[in-house]
Formats: sequence, C-alpha cells, structure tokens
Amino acid sequence: MSSYGIRVIYGSWFEHTRGWLSMRESENFLLLSYEDMKKDPRGTIQKICDFLEKKLEPSELDMVLKYSSFQAMNENKMSNFNITPNIMAPHNLILMRKGTTGDWKNHLTVAQAEAFDKVFQEKMAGFPPGLFPWE
Repeated sequence: MSSYGIRVIYGSWFEHTRGWLSMRESENFLLLSYEDMKKDPRGTIQKICDFLEKKLEPSELDMVLKYSSFQAMNENKMSNFNITPNIMAPHNLILMRKGTTGDWKNHLTVAQAEAFDKVFQEKMAGFPPGLFPWE
C-alpha cells in the first residue's frame, strides 16, 4: 500500500474505480457488487439478463448459476489465471481465494482498516456510500 492507497497491477485502484463509476448514469453501464452477487446470485443473473435484454429459460438460468459459481470458476483453468503468463499475473497472483465476503477482517488490523477507511473517504469523495456495500 502506497501513501496514495491500494495499487493494482496497472495503476491505482481508486483511479480505476472512479473512472468506471463516473459513467454509472450511462444507459450501457451496469453496476454490480460481489456482495450482492453472493447474497442473491439468481437475482443478479436476472438483473444482467434484463440489462442485456436477454431472456433465459429456467434451465439456462440454472446452468449459468452452476457455471458462474465460485467453485466452478475456481476449478476452471480458463477463469482462475492458471494459464495466464507470469507477465500478466506476476508473483503467483491469486485472484480467486475463498469466494467469501468480509474476509478482509481476517487480514487487516484495526489500524490498517482505519487507515484504509481514511484514504477511501478521501479518494472516493463525491460518490454515494451505498455504491460500496462492503461489510
């Protein structure tokens, strides 16, 4: 973590996220959160279908649910970075860890969480807090 906050491989997470969120009022923009997907996967898939104006039969929806589950994607080498060259995923980068929400509480100290909150408030000023449904 730098003095500016979290950095992703190709730059600042805050800049990346602010850039996308600045387009959230566009008609071709759909904002989803992992937390919402975990709480209601079927409803989230239906929301995606509505956004894409795509009707799925119940059996198709069940198949999407099955193959988009954390377990299925974690086992699929095409979605879990097992086949990604080291230049794109350096240092054994793991993007799929547990598939749970709120696990950051097991990794950050209270002081680290407070420091993150301070930087987050500064960097994400102007966006409604409801956009970030983190526990």
